[in-house]
Amino acid sequence: MEKKELPKSEGDFKPKSGISEKISGLSGKAFGLLKFILGVCLLSFVYSSSIAFWNEFGLIDKKLQNNFWLGVVSFLAIYLFLWEPGIIYSKGHKLLEVIFNFFKPLVKVAPYLLPIYTIVLFILYAILAAIIKDAWLIKYSIFLAGFTLALHLVFSAKAIRSKKGDFLKGNYIFGFSFIYVLNISLLSFCLNLIFKEFSFVHFSNSAYSLAKDIFFAVFKQLFLR
Repeated sequence: MEKKELPKSEGDFKPKSGISEKISGLSGKAFGLLKFILGVCLLSFVYSSSIAFWNEFGLIDKKLQNNFWLGVVSFLAIYLFLWEPGIIYSKGHKLLEVIFNFFKPLVKVAPYLLPIYTIVLFILYAILAAIIKDAWLIKYSIFLAGFTLALHLVFSAKAIRSKKGDFLKGNYIFGFSFIYVLNISLLSFCLNLIFKEFSFVHFSNSAYSLAKDIFFAVFKQLFLR
């Protein structure tokens, strides 16, 4: 009589899910490592864009400079000691989701990249400046520019930092560095439209030249000794 083969026990089967999970984990770590390397490279642009902005911003009226930094400090004081205005940030987040709803890939990233309140502020200023010819308009506008930009950067950083599974903090370093450089560039472009002393072209050239010098100095130290 022929022997019937018994069905294999569960232990005889090797689940493929474990292998796929390992592959997925390794690819995730490799991608995280790549983002970490790119993020470290972007740090040179964070530094160079900050210096370039500082130099250009220093050319405008001193009182307006103080108003901008007062806006930044005011937000930080409120955030650290009084109240975390997360609801304000989330409202802007939802507004950008509605605006970019026509293009799905941008829905997820645009709220983190674009300082919506700062952009709206400069649009309103451009409209009001054609009607109101008074110094208080630019004074309060530049204060609010500092306040809203600080709000966006702080909460964007907090949102990225809170994400789990961030290998080597690659998402945070790369993501926030990119957001910072983009936001400083957008602010510089807007200031270029308002102040004749502020040059966006000069800001861009200075930031690029300084970052290039940093890369060359690092490359020289590592490979050309």
